[in-house]
Amino acid sequence: MEVKIRQVVNEDLLRERQKCTFDKEELTNLLDGGSDKTQSRRELTEFFISDKSLKDDVPPEYLSHKEKYEEAVRKSCLILKKIKDWESQSNNGGSAELFQSILGGMLGSAMLSDGVPFALHHVMFIPAVLGQGTLKQQAYWVSRAWNVEIMCTYAQTELGHGTFIRGLETTAHYDPRTEEFILHSPTLTSYKWWPGGLGHTANYALVMAQLYTNGQCHGIHPFIVQLRDEDTHMPLPGIKIGEIGAKLGMNATNNGYLGFDHVRIPRDHMLMKHAQVLKVDGTYIKSLSDKLTYGTMIFVRVSLIKGVAVSNLAKAVTIATRYSAVRRQSEMKPGEREPQIIDYKTQQHKIFPNLATAIAMTITSNWLWNVYSDVTSQLEAGNLDSLPELHAMSCCLKALCTFEAARGIEECRKSCGGHGYMTCSKLPTVYGLVTAAETYEGENTVLYLQTARYLMKLWHQVKSGEKMPYTAKYLESGLPSKSIPWKNTLTNLVEGFNHVAAGLIQTASDSLDRLVASGKSPEHAWNESSLRLVQCAEAHSRAFLVMIFSDYVTNVKVSPPLKTILTRLCELFAVSNLLRNLGHFLMYSSTRASDVDGLLQWQESLLADIRPNAVSIVDSFDICDEILDSPLGSYDGNVYERLLEEANKSPLNAEPVNVSFYKYLKPFLKSNM
Repeated sequence: MEVKIRQVVNEDLLRERQKCTFDKEELTNLLDGGSDKTQSRRELTEFFISDKSLKDDVPPEYLSHKEKYEEAVRKSCLILKKIKDWESQSNNGGSAELFQSILGGMLGSAMLSDGVPFALHHVMFIPAVLGQGTLKQQAYWVSRAWNVEIMCTYAQTELGHGTFIRGLETTAHYDPRTEEFILHSPTLTSYKWWPGGLGHTANYALVMAQLYTNGQCHGIHPFIVQLRDEDTHMPLPGIKIGEIGAKLGMNATNNGYLGFDHVRIPRDHMLMKHAQVLKVDGTYIKSLSDKLTYGTMIFVRVSLIKGVAVSNLAKAVTIATRYSAVRRQSEMKPGEREPQIIDYKTQQHKIFPNLATAIAMTITSNWLWNVYSDVTSQLEAGNLDSLPELHAMSCCLKALCTFEAARGIEECRKSCGGHGYMTCSKLPTVYGLVTAAETYEGENTVLYLQTARYLMKLWHQVKSGEKMPYTAKYLESGLPSKSIPWKNTLTNLVEGFNHVAAGLIQTASDSLDRLVASGKSPEHAWNESSLRLVQCAEAHSRAFLVMIFSDYVTNVKVSPPLKTILTRLCELFAVSNLLRNLGHFLMYSSTRASDVDGLLQWQESLLADIRPNAVSIVDSFDICDEILDSPLGSYDGNVYERLLEEANKSPLNAEPVNVSFYKYLKPFLKSNM
């Protein structure tokens, strides 16, 4: 059946937009960081999505695994050429941020919805060389990579080790006779596993390996290794390489495996900005700090929050909110017209807190990016003072934001009923992209424990009267008095989250001290207390999100109607998080059991306050249909026509009778068995 999609906006969606009480463009500009950035983003988006060669002839879900990869390579090559065209037209030089936004951000998903085989070339290889290479190495390798004379990846994770980088098994032994390093994979578990683009795309990799000189191991260091011939693309001698296979999502990323059989590389292929191996005798000159190598991983974690967690959660809530305004279901009152499902309080509770979370994470990711830029400048000047705080925050915020995004997307999928289960809704796709981020570039539990180690140090310091860094300033205030009554105010919410974080930090510290005092080793005490340690790190990051969001809405200069909307969203974000973690608030804040009903009523009133503006808020994310790519979430709301149009794209509908009928079904039906 052929269905023509109407060129008018669904009447329910149109009414929703007419209810808007604020200037949508003002919110869009705010989220973008200014009207000039909004304009630039829209121009860039139009430049790419208007190119018909980047559109899919067949939806990706109907392609084979091999076809998905080949199509992704075709598109990636076109995209890189178009980036160069854009730079020449706009008179801008090469911008790493531009590459990252297209290859790893929301715009890229419009053209490559299931992963980008070129992403690590720009997102990890080039930043790593800039951060860890000498000026001479930067000039050579960044030039070749930037001009795409070579295609590179970043090979760190192994079959047997991921987040625990110190446990990596790949070795690099220095041979002073030939002035070469010998890369080797001594065990099966030492094979590199997971790097994007490694399977069949990259011909070079930045490899993290254990450095050995003069028989002594000096820990993990970075080496640039050629994997494939630059002309034939055939693997070089000693290189064992391939693709790891299909995954839950990101199936065009070309994740690969890599093993080395005594592969020799020149001495100057070790990045030596921070540590060196002398040419003649292999003398090792240690870096001023082993923390200087954190830069690339921090950069990636900061990028993941905005480029993956925030953007995909924003997509999901846009789809779910628009669909909920169009979908009518059941009878709220017998005999009356079926209501929009967005009018059901349970539906609002599934979607609106996630809408608030998307905005909270946007604001916090902008803060984190600015801090990262400042700290990077300090590192270049030799100042490492702020690095531990940034590392701790990038760890716990990456863990929390990817978790909340994955949880929120799944809630949005379920809020769309059976239609949300369809691949064409794009909710399964965005879930696959985000849930992957919960484990790559640092598994979330391990990242929480890294933050917890930092918090344990701070707790002992604050007890000694030391000043706390900005992100943990609340520790100086101590725990609350239970005699102070709870009040339903934003200020009280911020204090409550701080008290919970401080209380959980103290509880974890007390557990460690008690176990050590009982005779346990510090290492065993840490493992025994790890559940409490994860809880305190998570609470620390939740408290920080609430604080940043609250400070932002308090101080931002916007129109009164928009300020009201932002305040309600901030309050809903905090209240819904409080109620999901109610036990901790009853234990550590001034909240009492008698306050819970009032908090529930506050949440219900906030849902009602946001309801008239919900569609307009997601419209302010300004995600065009080409990027959203969902029949459930299209701007015009013509859901059912678009769903049937998508169904007709199935190859099984290309002919009225499938060949399997003649080969199998008809003989079976006529067999009279």
